[in-house]
Amino acid sequence: MIQRKRKNWFYMLFVWHGSVLPQLLPRLLLLLLFSAVIVYFKGTLYSYKIPLNPAPFTIFGLAVALFLGFRNNASYDRFWEGRKLWGALLIDTRSLLRQALSLTQPHIPSNTTDEFARLLIAFAYSLKHQLRKTDPSADFITRLSPELVQKLENVQFKPTLLIYEIGFWVQKARIEGYIDTIGQAAMDENLNKLSGIVGGCERIASTPIPYTYSVLLHRTVYLYCFFLPFGLVDSLGWLTPLITVFIAYTFVAFETIADELEEPFGTSPNDLALNAMCFTIETTLLEMIGKPIAPQPKSTKYFID
Repeated sequence: MIQRKRKNWFYMLFVWHGSVLPQLLPRLLLLLLFSAVIVYFKGTLYSYKIPLNPAPFTIFGLAVALFLGFRNNASYDRFWEGRKLWGALLIDTRSLLRQALSLTQPHIPSNTTDEFARLLIAFAYSLKHQLRKTDPSADFITRLSPELVQKLENVQFKPTLLIYEIGFWVQKARIEGYIDTIGQAAMDENLNKLSGIVGGCERIASTPIPYTYSVLLHRTVYLYCFFLPFGLVDSLGWLTPLITVFIAYTFVAFETIADELEEPFGTSPNDLALNAMCFTIETTLLEMIGKPIAPQPKSTKYFID
């Protein structure tokens, strides 16, 4: 995800990286060429003058804009729900480690709490990889024991198994007398919240906006843009290609942004910064157990200039 520091209004006119314009440029150039051909032939097709004027495009454009607005709202709701779930993940992992440190007896071995922290860190990375359908092996090897890495190798839902391992750590701590049953119940409540976060993320990832709705809106937007030059050519003349491309950029860009926000866990510039969130979780948990923190990789930074 790209988050930029606010620039002045003039600089914003020329922002390239992070905008959807690079994706749209071939389509807009095709539309520009098509509009120029329409102007050259004065809106005639095989000697037939297409009798269109700007009036119906004004009314129809308003309807398309309203539908695009609903589409963007639906996509942004998914994006924002995903962000809230990952914000809750940061809070709940901090709470669990704080409980593991404060509710256990003072004589608990430090390597035991270190193991608990690394389980929580590995859980965050495993959720990221499951949502992006990527291989988590490299992150597991540096954070988990070889036995647990091997155990996770052929597991499909790795975050769920790691929640089990975290729960098993809590149970073992109670059996060995490091925490009492009340402390175990308090930690188990936060473990249930982790399960809820996994379920919420899986719901977003596995339930896209209905495909037929997206297809209908996509076709409507592009038909509108390709018929638009016929309605503007008589009144605007050679300005028709420029005005058409400008209007098309607005409509098509809204649709493209909605497509990106619909799947918030991907790797496109406007998706959630899961790498940075995982690094934040790892950093704060390592600080709590007094362990050294690795330098922040460039790929995990929120701000990219």
